[in-house]
Amino acid sequence: MTGCVVQISISPGGVPKRPIPEAEVTQEGIRGDSWAHPQIHGGPMQALLVITTEGIEELMAQGYPLYSGALGENLTVTGLDRREMRIGQRYRVGEVLIELTKIRAPCSQLDVYGASIKTAVFDAQVNAGDFSSPRWGLSGFYARVLRAGTLRPRDIIQLVDQVV
Repeated sequence: MTGCVVQISISPGGVPKRPIPEAEVTQEGIRGDSWAHPQIHGGPMQALLVITTEGIEELMAQGYPLYSGALGENLTVTGLDRREMRIGQRYRVGEVLIELTKIRAPCSQLDVYGASIKTAVFDAQVNAGDFSSPRWGLSGFYARVLRAGTLRPRDIIQLVDQVV
């Protein structure tokens, strides 16, 4: 699978995250980014949140007022099929190497887009790790940073391998 970075986003905490022209990515995430609830979000195993534009568009078609960065993602990407994304996959993003570590469980921060959004992006199947759920990947994937570096919009994101 190959796609590209549409937007890189950060915030002082909470949603939405706002676009930046480039990012310095470390093992802790993007410099300048923060979380409203650092006891839940962030840390080396959840350094980045990745969401597809195609998933955002699906949610917009359901009536949710979304845009890149609205769901709190750091990397909005296009060209990857969220239904094919799996925990343990490693992606090269520009000069950065990341590994998907877990599916993101939505929190109350997303309620600003409608109380039902959490059930639109996450269900019991997703919670159980069942990628056959029609909601698989809509909430995004957390990733750890295996190789730090600089990212820019339009950088290529490419699947390089799968950790078993």
